[in-house]
Amino acid sequence: MPLWMVRTGRHGEHEKRFVDTNRIYVTWTNLNYDLSAAGSRQELRHVLQRIYPDKSEGHIAQNARQLWPFAHEMNASDWVAVPSKAKPVINIAEITGGYVFDPSADDPYYHYREVKWVARDVPRSNFDKDLLYSLGAFTTICRIERHDAERRIRAMGAKGWGVASGTAAGEVTEAAPGEEIDLEQLAMDQIAELITRRFSGHDLARLVEAVLRAQGYVTYLSPLGPDKGIDILAAPGPLGFGQPRICVQVKSGDSPVDTPTLNQLIGSMQNVHADQGLLVSWGGFKSSVDKELPVQFFRVRLWNQADLIRELLSVYEQIDPDIKADLPLRRIWTATVQEDSE
Repeated sequence: MPLWMVRTGRHGEHEKRFVDTNRIYVTWTNLNYDLSAAGSRQELRHVLQRIYPDKSEGHIAQNARQLWPFAHEMNASDWVAVPSKAKPVINIAEITGGYVFDPSADDPYYHYREVKWVARDVPRSNFDKDLLYSLGAFTTICRIERHDAERRIRAMGAKGWGVASGTAAGEVTEAAPGEEIDLEQLAMDQIAELITRRFSGHDLARLVEAVLRAQGYVTYLSPLGPDKGIDILAAPGPLGFGQPRICVQVKSGDSPVDTPTLNQLIGSMQNVHADQGLLVSWGGFKSSVDKELPVQFFRVRLWNQADLIRELLSVYEQIDPDIKADLPLRRIWTATVQEDSE
């Protein structure tokens, strides 16, 4: 059976709609046309040219290549990978229904297929590098065929979605013909893999401390062993007597943390008279934690692995040389490639 990838918009703006309605959508704006009525790809291109007269022929052809499979080739029981833009995770769904066109729906949700979520919030770092490379295409809708991807991802599911084999089925050397790869996301995945190897366990707290120190905080790092919910204390000022006083808890595991961990941090903040808290979870956060964000907005911040990497990159030049030796990075520039959907 095929494996598909469907993205939730250029900025992930449709992800909540996908999850809440148990559907995958075509998210092209103004596309109020029954895609199943097109008898061929050529006919679909003609339709797109009428709807989007200002688009180039190449753009129209690229869009037709994505829209045709959604209406004509996907089937029930096929699996779909839905990468998240908000978090460094990939969601996996199984298609349960046929193509539906609803002309009365809100734009752009005219086209959808019903799905059930096989797995939610699987960390990107759990996937082998070649699979991440295939899932890194800018294309909004496509079939993932290389590297035996469908069988290997189903095998991950059978084993509980833990870290995969760590070996690639094929060399990650180049994109498929006509395929543009999100190099920024690929670089983030490579940095995440390096951090996983070099900063496991308590060492991840050492990395977080280095980031905070580079940001200008004076810090205290708890020694290895039971920490009573406190991994790092941080505050500004020459001696660390300034405000805000921050209590930090760092979780290095692959599993997303739940509200008891957040509550433990809040209790620790009270114990040490901290003004604010920072909860860092390499495996991300369960939805129950996300729901607490508005309530705790003025007291707590959450960093997942993508947040930690962004904070690290913003102060990398000021990072302690010992950390740089374990995590050697080089800044590069590359041309920006936009996603090719509407």
